[in-house]
Amino acid sequence: MKAINRRNFLKGSVAAAAVSGLPARKSVAAGDKIVIGIMGVAGRGTKLAEYFVQRDDIEIAYICDVDTRRYAWTLEVLDSYDAPRPKMVEDFRRILDDPAVDVLVNATPDHWHALGTVMACQAGKDVYVEKPLAHDINEGRKMIEAARKYKRVVQVGTQTRSAPYVEEARELVQAGKLGDVHLVRVCNMMRHSPSPKRAEQPVPAGFDWDFWCGPAPLHTYSPGRWWTGLWDFYGGAIPGDAVHQLDLARMIVGLGCPRSVYQAGGIYHLKDGREIPDTQIATYEYDNLDLVFEAGLWMPYQKKIPNSIRDSDSFPDFRFCSTRVEIYGTEAMMFFGRQGGGWQVFNEDNTEPVLQKYGRQGDHRHLENFVNAVRNRSTPVADVEEGHISTLLAHLANISYRVGNRKLLFDSKTETFTNCDEANEYLKRTYREPWVLRDEV
Repeated sequence: MKAINRRNFLKGSVAAAAVSGLPARKSVAAGDKIVIGIMGVAGRGTKLAEYFVQRDDIEIAYICDVDTRRYAWTLEVLDSYDAPRPKMVEDFRRILDDPAVDVLVNATPDHWHALGTVMACQAGKDVYVEKPLAHDINEGRKMIEAARKYKRVVQVGTQTRSAPYVEEARELVQAGKLGDVHLVRVCNMMRHSPSPKRAEQPVPAGFDWDFWCGPAPLHTYSPGRWWTGLWDFYGGAIPGDAVHQLDLARMIVGLGCPRSVYQAGGIYHLKDGREIPDTQIATYEYDNLDLVFEAGLWMPYQKKIPNSIRDSDSFPDFRFCSTRVEIYGTEAMMFFGRQGGGWQVFNEDNTEPVLQKYGRQGDHRHLENFVNAVRNRSTPVADVEEGHISTLLAHLANISYRVGNRKLLFDSKTETFTNCDEANEYLKRTYREPWVLRDEV
């Protein structure tokens, strides 16, 4: 494929794209196919392509990646379903410029979530954006503003929200079956390998590294996922994975923004040049309730729920379930497992569960919910605002760490800290031109 001319690519700006030349929004009738373009086709993007291609009401018109080497894998998956081959583009604005496209699926790394989503809303597209919603708190707020201003459906990829066993847990807890809930514990414990030592290399042919860095500083190229240890690109284990459990805890118990956060932890084991801690314990204070988050990236005995359990009538051993939520009430407590792990309730006898529900994964239901929202112009189950609050929890803990593990008081109305000016400096990133998220979206 012919490489994009860098000079032409840089012409214009996000602001210019927002105010002129927008295609008219194509309404999606009940019998029409929804036309989508997928931005980012690494692991999760290809998985979403496989989910969408199985639907008769979806047409995948584009796959987009700045690394053209990734096309082959995605095309192989799509070809296995005898689907028409989509167009392959390196610049996602090609998708936004096409009036036939209804939806942008954003499966890029974290630092591209906000700009890709905001620009899609400005272009009249609905958006399915992977978790975590945004790279920082300001970006999440701007994504909400763009969705509301341009009347767009924006669904976040916290797919377990759509699993039926989650709603049943929510109804049970909020009906008071556990008594008064005063403590919620969220876990994200597993083993990561140290990142290999970085060695600068020439950028491979077919890979626009400058474009990949986008709004982040332009780092020297080196293969591997070392970037997941740097604040410029990533937020670490909390927004990267545990945002699922934080989101489920909020949904089940009925929690919004906390009034304070205090984080403890640091880089204790994975001393590979990372900036982001490998051990975190964060406490969020609500009225009469504490939410405690615990994460570690050096625990081989803590594992995600096996595939053999996720869609079966069985439960994991919750003691060793790395992605669990524990809800403690005055009458009983609940173990809850993400990824189809189901839930069990124990009372003071604690020998056998008094209530339980097997789980099933929520991926297909989540996409069904999104498709229905696009057709009906309704609010999806993982609306952008819900995704913002859940991701905000992760950012609060990270900011506490970055200011020296200080306790921070948070004003949810202004989304600022009231006791630490230094912490407020981490609410918004510094952008690299031309990829700047403006205050006015």
